[in-house]
Amino acid sequence: MKLARTLCRAIFLVVLSPLAQPAVAQEGGLSGPSSTAADLTPGDGLTNPQFRSDFPRNALPGFYAWKDGLAERGVKLGFDYLALGQWSDSDLGSGNASSGIARFFGTLAAGGGHSFTFKIENRQAYGSVAPQFFGFDGGAVSITGTAFNDSGTILTNLFWTYRNPDGRFTLQAGQIDVTDFLDVYGLVSPYTAFQNLAFNTNPTINAPNPGLGIAAGVALGSNFYAVASIADANADPSEPDTRVFSDGETFKSLEIGYTSGQDRIYFDNIHLTVWQSDASEELDRAEDYGAALSASWFIDNTWMPFIRYGVSEGTAALYERSLSTGIGWYGRNTDVAGLGLNWAEAKGFDDTQFTAEAFYRFSISPGLQITPSVQYISDPLLDTSQDDILLVGLRARVLF
Repeated sequence: MKLARTLCRAIFLVVLSPLAQPAVAQEGGLSGPSSTAADLTPGDGLTNPQFRSDFPRNALPGFYAWKDGLAERGVKLGFDYLALGQWSDSDLGSGNASSGIARFFGTLAAGGGHSFTFKIENRQAYGSVAPQFFGFDGGAVSITGTAFNDSGTILTNLFWTYRNPDGRFTLQAGQIDVTDFLDVYGLVSPYTAFQNLAFNTNPTINAPNPGLGIAAGVALGSNFYAVASIADANADPSEPDTRVFSDGETFKSLEIGYTSGQDRIYFDNIHLTVWQSDASEELDRAEDYGAALSASWFIDNTWMPFIRYGVSEGTAALYERSLSTGIGWYGRNTDVAGLGLNWAEAKGFDDTQFTAEAFYRFSISPGLQITPSVQYISDPLLDTSQDDILLVGLRARVLF
């Protein structure tokens, strides 16, 4: 409880701090690479991206003329569908998993620095096992297909944002997904980059599902920043509710970071994140808390080496300790390749588990991407009779 009170005081100071100095507005505010704002922006934030094709814009000129007209009036809309198939050589489980995600999302600029964001999703498994649980099905403590589950229809985003005119301060409140901005870096998105949770939001963080919350970001000069949040620790986006106001069980986070410039906050970034999640008698969950350290830097707008470490106390986070490192490569045609290595300890296991993932995202156009991937898991913790597991995957995304 002492840690919870300390985090709450820190968040209060971040939200109301009068000492923050003006800085260049960071694009998207609190919106990281997996957020609605990023989904509405073609490319990866690189200047002058060179796409191979204009599909599907060239096939649906009337539809895109309508969308462009709405955008000129401050309404940006997006529709996409993602599909993921994975196959494994594990001695256990079904041997394959697949799932699809349909998403409708958008933003409305309301003037004066105010805007509204929404995202509705439908997630369906094609077979008996969804990729999010395929690692467990095969004998590993590993989420091999982050976000590709069988949740059905969920409300991911429905929040208000205020960004002050000089860009030094951003506030969000409503139905938020803390993984949009929590401990992020350039390769964090499971929709466009790595698939394994070891290389997405740090697997030692017990991040809640999307739910009611409030988050704020402050630019502390031209290079430093702080981001803080309080959100419903028991959220269920398939049945949004306001129970957090009565049960008071919340997830808190505070991040302090350094960047080369506020417009490159998710490319050149070094940060420390501390977090705490309340216990829940109803869900039989103990209190969790921990810290994560992340460093990544975009070299020549092409190479992104990264190293990420996390430690947690409690029972709900996937790992107690996790160390990930790797590198990403970005092409002008918005192709992306990544190689990641992870070492992890999990609660209740004496041994450690090693995971590697490699992927190549082939961008046919801003609206069509194909991503083959390979994952290798050594010493799977749930089945010590297996030395390793090899898993191949194929992800596709079409965006309108």
